[in-house]
Amino acid sequence: MQSKKFQRKIEDFVCLHCGAKVAGTGYTDHCPKCLWSLHVDINPGDRAAECRGFMEPMGLEIKSGEKIIHYQCQKCGFKHRVKAGEDDNFEAILELTGRGI
Repeated sequence: MQSKKFQRKIEDFVCLHCGAKVAGTGYTDHCPKCLWSLHVDINPGDRAAECRGFMEPMGLEIKSGEKIIHYQCQKCGFKHRVKAGEDDNFEAILELTGRGI
């Protein structure tokens, strides 16, 4: 049985959606420029998902003052949500506010 414990991985990457070079912090799970991600984890940081589909940012929720981005995998339909990062593109976050989740 796999652990649900968070596994911190410090990885730099080039966003496959917009081409931005991203310096990972160990908590980086999406591109701070376009907010897109990849379906690579079963549990945060494990890189065990075989799908590897694009995770589209679908909407935004504010919960206890935190911005939470809702994602859906374009390949398999998996849904996930994650806190927005402090360095995330504010305009891209604003665009999510008009979408239903």
